[in-house]
Amino acid sequence: MNLLIFGATGGTGKVLLQQALDQNHRITALVRNPDSVTASHPNLTVVKGDISDSPSLLKVMPNQEAVLSALGVKVLKSNTVLSDGTANILRAMSQFGIKRFICETSLGLGDSKDQMGFFFGKIVVPFFLKSVFVDKERQEKIIMESNAEWIIVRPGGLTDGPRTGIYRSGLSKDITGQISRADVADFMLKQLSSATYIRKTPAISY
Repeated sequence: MNLLIFGATGGTGKVLLQQALDQNHRITALVRNPDSVTASHPNLTVVKGDISDSPSLLKVMPNQEAVLSALGVKVLKSNTVLSDGTANILRAMSQFGIKRFICETSLGLGDSKDQMGFFFGKIVVPFFLKSVFVDKERQEKIIMESNAEWIIVRPGGLTDGPRTGIYRSGLSKDITGQISRADVADFMLKQLSSATYIRKTPAISY
């Protein structure tokens, strides 16, 4: 498939990009700094751009069959980077008739608030990641209100472990704990050919 990936230089994005290439997809990665993309492959096109810049999004949308986002932010103060950027992505997708949008957010959002455990949910998020989660909530709301065939993937605590292909996923409230970024990428790519979670918010963890 022709896939457009956002966040390809982040923790999940790097492994998502590599796994997609290993599966022989044709990838376009829009990044602010092309030099930060270490992968090299005949099926990979790296384009300099920014999710806040609508013209750069319109430039990479033609001929794409699906869009995947592993976007994150390193800024802990109040901001709207993810929500505004995601809105721009969805508008560009709509202009070109691209439907499938698979987006990584986080367990602990929306109706999964009680699934992160006491320490993360009651200490880490309120005292350290409050602004990040506020914007992620806005991001999810924008996605849910769109006409896209969206799938919001909510992973538990992220690790740098290997891809195992063995994990729990779904809408159950019992899904809690950690998962490797590699397995999150594995799950996201599987959603390209599945309709199980269209317009749903599956959680994923071990």
